[in-house]
Amino acid sequence: MNILQKQFEDDGSIPNNQLKALIYKLVFEGNEARRPEHYEQLFRKNGWSGAWRNGIFSYHHYHSTAHEVLGIYTGWADVLLGGDRGEVLRVEAGDIITTSGRTHGQKTVQQSDRLGVIGAYPQGQPPGMGVRPPR
Repeated sequence: MNILQKQFEDDGSIPNNQLKALIYKLVFEGNEARRPEHYEQLFRKNGWSGAWRNGIFSYHHYHSTAHEVLGIYTGWADVLLGGDRGEVLRVEAGDIITTSGRTHGQKTVQQSDRLGVIGAYPQGQPPGMGVRPPR
């Protein structure tokens, strides 16, 4: 497993801060990577609750009151982290992204047809969301 650490400056519309986004590459491999319950179990074990299954929005957004964890269980996505001046990172089945509240803006810029994502937040933290208006 390889861990990428990314830090982004406030870009004027996305309130990034000094905390880093962490991208864990290939936490799960092979058939395990495609089983959403593996991610849900790992998240619960580590105090992340309120799990949901969906994708990653295609517009800039951030979570103003909570940390977030995302597990990719099928497909891949190119995700722009940090707002327009951030960085596009490819995430794929088996990867997990953790972000600290107000750390980043995120949006999917491209994805596979069958992207599957499990998301969760630390117990007791509502996911308050900020959205950057389209330019």
